[in-house]
Amino acid sequence: MIGGSTIEAELARLAPWANPAAAITPDERDARMDRACRFTANSGADALLVNAGASLRYFAGVPWGPTERLVAMLLAPGRKPVIICPHFEIGTLQADLAIAAEIRTWQEDEDPVALVVDSLRSMGARTLALDPELPFHFAERIRVAEAVRLIDGMPVIKQCRMIKSSAELALMQQAKSMTLQVHEAAARILRPGIRQSEVEHFIDAAHRRLGASGSSFCIVQYGEATAYPHGLPGDRELQEGQLVLIDTGCRVEGYHSDITRTYAFGTVSQDIRDIWNVEKEAQQAAFDAVRVGETCESVDYAARAVLDKAGLGPDYALPGLPHRTGHGIGLSIHEPAYLVRGDRTPLAVGMCFSNEPMIVVPSRFGVRLEDHMYVTEEGARWFTEPQHSLEAPFG
Repeated sequence: MIGGSTIEAELARLAPWANPAAAITPDERDARMDRACRFTANSGADALLVNAGASLRYFAGVPWGPTERLVAMLLAPGRKPVIICPHFEIGTLQADLAIAAEIRTWQEDEDPVALVVDSLRSMGARTLALDPELPFHFAERIRVAEAVRLIDGMPVIKQCRMIKSSAELALMQQAKSMTLQVHEAAARILRPGIRQSEVEHFIDAAHRRLGASGSSFCIVQYGEATAYPHGLPGDRELQEGQLVLIDTGCRVEGYHSDITRTYAFGTVSQDIRDIWNVEKEAQQAAFDAVRVGETCESVDYAARAVLDKAGLGPDYALPGLPHRTGHGIGLSIHEPAYLVRGDRTPLAVGMCFSNEPMIVVPSRFGVRLEDHMYVTEEGARWFTEPQHSLEAPFG
């Protein structure tokens, strides 16, 4: 289970995913834009401006990240979407674009905001809902132009992206299943003296062998470094009797996985075992608390109640849980809603969350078990089977 193999042997065992999930269909994208238009109108806005990034990919299939050049989509009820992009990018845009849209381009010495303002005026829009990921300087220039009143577009985008369709769930399931298989392989290559960087490079290569474009991120920590939620700098060598914490993920059609395992390499002390068991109980309590109509924060409360009973915390005090119990996930690795005190978003069918109530014992060790779950009418359902035990993390 832990150790006993080699990097070469484990890579040789991996092959491209046999039954890849289907891509998002044009009909589903049309339905997404219809919902966005409806939510936009309900918000009091006449149009929604979506910046390059995860939300533009969600609606239009364009997998571009934001840069200093404005790339965006204007979406208005009853009108064809308008995509605004640099003229020299038009060929790439047309190849990536998964919806029917009007494309309006700007040259390098032209002002793209003027193109946005002109488009809004031609639509007769008076109120514009803005993607919260639009850079401030673009938003401010739209405001100064006095073409429209600006409002926050987060509620519109959140309502659309929070609830995953069956097609989205299938893509996420594939990503998470792939990463769990990589985790299992990574555990088998461990040996005394192996560096963190060697494990990280293996995990990236293993994701590629399964058909992903590599790891979307990777954290490998040993011993005391596990006490830091996102690790410490450096490239440590593994020693007998240390905890191993590995947190990694990949993307399938843009949809993320993000799974953490914490296990022992050799024999560890009883207090580590006790904390591991509390972590396991807290993760299960969070899972059991998921009910349609309950608030997101109620799941965080359930996990913390287990920690309080064990004498940890309270709140964010250490030893204890230093962060929220979980986050939404989809085309962004962290997205609304959040399993944290103060997020009173009602749980609804199709919401997806990480479940990771990490326990940190400062300057000694940390334990994080992270799996993902989605909301059904009957409660939560796991994407991946949680860790079995400290010594046998994969059953």
